[in-house]
Amino acid sequence: VSFSKFSVYNTTRNYSHLDKRELATPAELLSFSKLVEPSSGAVSRAAEIMETSLEALRLQQSQLPLDAFPEDLLSTVANLSGCLPHMLPPTCPTSCLASKYRLITGACNNRDHPRWGAANTALARWLPPVYEDGFSQPRGWNSGFLYHGSPLPPVRDVTKQVIQVSNEAVTEDDQYSDFLTVWGQYIDHDMALTPQSTSPAASWGGANCLQTCEIRGPCFPIQLPANASQDTGTACLPFYRSSAACGTGDQGVLFGNLSAANPRQQMNALTSFLDASTVYGSSPAAEKQLRNWTSTAGLLRVNLRHHDAGRAYMPFTPPRTPAACVPAPGAPRAARAPCFLAGDGRASEVPALAAVHTLWLREHNRLAAELKALNAHWSADTVYQEARKVVGALHQIITLRDYVPRILGPEAFRQHIGPYEGYDPTVNPTVSNVFSTAAFRFGHATVHPLVRRLDIGFQEHADLPRLPLRDAFFRPWRLIQEGGLDPVVRGLLARPAKLQAQHQLVNEDLTERLFVLAQPDALDLASLNLQRGRDHGLPGYNRWREFCGLPRLETAADLSRAIANRSVVDKLMDLYKHPDNIDVWLGGLAEDILPRARTGPLFACIIGRQMRALRDGDRFWWENSAVFTEAQRWELGKHSLPRVLCDNTGLTSVPVDAFRTGTFPQDFVPCSSIPGLDLEAWRETFPQDKCGSPDEVDNGGFVHCEESGTRLLVYSCHHGFTLQGQEQVSCTRDGWDFQPPVCKDVDECADPTHPPCHVSAQCKNTKGSFLCVCTDPYVLGEDQRTCVDSGRLPRASWVSIALGTLLISGLAALTWLVICRWVSVTSGCSLDGLSLTLQKRTRLCPHPLPLSDALKDPLLAIANVLTRFGFSC
Repeated sequence: VSFSKFSVYNTTRNYSHLDKRELATPAELLSFSKLVEPSSGAVSRAAEIMETSLEALRLQQSQLPLDAFPEDLLSTVANLSGCLPHMLPPTCPTSCLASKYRLITGACNNRDHPRWGAANTALARWLPPVYEDGFSQPRGWNSGFLYHGSPLPPVRDVTKQVIQVSNEAVTEDDQYSDFLTVWGQYIDHDMALTPQSTSPAASWGGANCLQTCEIRGPCFPIQLPANASQDTGTACLPFYRSSAACGTGDQGVLFGNLSAANPRQQMNALTSFLDASTVYGSSPAAEKQLRNWTSTAGLLRVNLRHHDAGRAYMPFTPPRTPAACVPAPGAPRAARAPCFLAGDGRASEVPALAAVHTLWLREHNRLAAELKALNAHWSADTVYQEARKVVGALHQIITLRDYVPRILGPEAFRQHIGPYEGYDPTVNPTVSNVFSTAAFRFGHATVHPLVRRLDIGFQEHADLPRLPLRDAFFRPWRLIQEGGLDPVVRGLLARPAKLQAQHQLVNEDLTERLFVLAQPDALDLASLNLQRGRDHGLPGYNRWREFCGLPRLETAADLSRAIANRSVVDKLMDLYKHPDNIDVWLGGLAEDILPRARTGPLFACIIGRQMRALRDGDRFWWENSAVFTEAQRWELGKHSLPRVLCDNTGLTSVPVDAFRTGTFPQDFVPCSSIPGLDLEAWRETFPQDKCGSPDEVDNGGFVHCEESGTRLLVYSCHHGFTLQGQEQVSCTRDGWDFQPPVCKDVDECADPTHPPCHVSAQCKNTKGSFLCVCTDPYVLGEDQRTCVDSGRLPRASWVSIALGTLLISGLAALTWLVICRWVSVTSGCSLDGLSLTLQKRTRLCPHPLPLSDALKDPLLAIANVLTRFGFSC
């Protein structure tokens, strides 16, 4: 018990950085960009507490093997860590809505495997991981560990010698636009986010990962070449390991499974599905923040401070929540500014990504308003769910119909994906580790180093010059104050993406200036990708080629058959010594591109398999006949990304294909010629029955449903409330068969098993939520649950100081009054009243007393000294 309690303290003892009002380093900004929802953070913390407890046991018991400890001790650690509840299967709804709308968490999509594809579950493994100790330590963790007789090359060396290209040397894509790149980034953020360690420092007395080059969990720093160390003054770039999924790796012993069969896994904080979680979030708490609860039309919240020529922006993050965006020049002095609030926390990374997020916020509200006008009887929840369902379907259509075929090429698309044949409950849609950590990061090689913003004629904007990418990171003000969405969208449509060339892989703004703010130091995205693959235990390049049915490569000559650029091959062999050792992200990235594609055969295989699993294993896929009516599917199939642009920006003409670089005006068509969906297919006739309109419930809502010809209502409560009464009511000949339920506030503070606040804070229940409260001088850190030192004296101390100062001043004034009276009596001067106010007194003794007179009496002596310093009676 003591081990586990100390582990709770140990994993949060370094939260002092959480009260900072600025982010001093790019590494801290990266950490901010990977912040997850509180529910995901709770799972990560539980796993880390479990891991720290196990390390404590090892240290105390002289490195005994973990499976040698008593079973009751291990059981206690497992219970106290908080991991066990997160490993239990979810409780799935049984109402008629279970077949109508997907859960916000992605759970219960598959009735037999309710955790498949759900948020806060482990990424899928398609091949067993490779860890140097068999179950947890990454490749490259131990300096003496050899692969084919050689150590793995430091990832920064690989970046500098093979991957990096100067901004000036990039080759532009002659076919595809920047929209292809940003859509890939946007949709990636719909499928995966791996939380990094919740503790900023190595366990059990280790230094902060930002300040140490020691390899000690969770720190896995990226070592720099010796010459770079001399230039930068540091020997490494900071790197935090990804959080382990509960019960894996070292933790397996707690569940009777410490072996290579239960290696360390990493968690996905998002739903795996293409479900527009970028718009709606992946947890009930996130969804609650994003919805406009005052609207009867099921709208999402918008920014109330700014608008874009009458069109909405995303709202800002609430006060006192983590935000790390850069304020605009000339703004009131502040080191940090609020970021945009969206379903995914990375929405403010660059203007193009923020623009796409904003498009879908506007599209949801446009659809919701029209659906409400068509179906006035629909409740706010029904409108919201129907609009969400349509937006999710459009994400699926644009991705699988328009985006993926251009990435894989037509032949690989037919081979790995093929036509839709219906929902297959045996297919696991969970995003795989290799897809998230390697294959789908191919897009980093297509990022252009410039942000291009164009005027109404799709020419370079006179007032908005080309912007280096490094000057766009986490600056939402550039969207708000520099022309809004339209100039950015025009640039995405009419300017090319960077071409993924073997000798020009990743531009230097990503390898040398990633997330650089005002400081000279920065991060390296390519090295982060390589290190992350090792952290996650991804097998090497050849293992994945075999997995995809591609031939192994044993020699430089073999490698030349996959990578035509001989210079690149020579550099890879010089660094890695054998193709087996090549990190899979780099191996796949460097392969020759397939015809009419933007990836090589390995990544085409991995991406294709993943996309097929996401389609065939999703019970709510838009083409499933049980999800939409035939008329609705027809209308959805007519919709497109250009139509979304026409409906939600000021553009009046667009290219028919948003992913092909268009030359204005010849490649553009009027918006009036772009077809869209007719929402008449969603019109619902209100049934005439004796039940009439249902009753609303406070802090909750209902959705219409029908089962075997019977009209049903399914009630639900907002996040933070629990339903008491009948969840589902039916319309009978005598009216509704039950009274509406009641939504009762949940007292989160009363939960002893999963307290919402850290032990350093007090929990205060509020309506629908809770607050963590700190005693002065401590303040809440940015996790909103941990108290950290504010660095100042308590307010009570300041009051005491003020009162003490006042008391001393009063005593001094009284003493001076006594002295003045004595002086006035002995010297013949008179005192003008006895007031102790701060008003200026009249000096009635115009000259200091002679020293010989003052020395005759102590009080005269004091008065004489004070008089010489300007004091007077």
